[in-house]
Amino acid sequence: MNNCDLKNILPFNEPLILIDEIIKYDSEDKSLISKITINDKKPFFDRNINGIQSCVGISFMKQTISCYTYFKNNKQRTNIVILLGAKLMNCAVDKFEENKTYTIKSKEVFVNGENVAFDCIIYNEKNEEIASSTITVYYGNNI
Repeated sequence: MNNCDLKNILPFNEPLILIDEIIKYDSEDKSLISKITINDKKPFFDRNINGIQSCVGISFMKQTISCYTYFKNNKQRTNIVILLGAKLMNCAVDKFEENKTYTIKSKEVFVNGENVAFDCIIYNEKNEEIASSTITVYYGNNI
């Protein structure tokens, strides 16, 4: 799926598109997997730590969720994806390291109208879980 144009999926312009590619959308599993490679061209890159602070992982997760909503809505961009909350954020690293690639998986686990909860996990290059959170978003076309 890496031929997807993220500029047409995400409601952002460069350089605010953080993830690099969509790896897999699975409608049966209700999940989407994306990837990001950290480099000094990425927003939030901090030269003092040669990486991106781990708290930005929430934004990687949210952009992965936004891509999921695009595919779930038959490749129609959802006008609004608002982060309502992040619970149980666990992170085993202080930063996402320069020149390392990370995989982000978002899985829809609960729907209540237009409020949706996702279990999100970030994996390192060894496929080890290094961050996780349950992210709740509002997505719809009206506020």
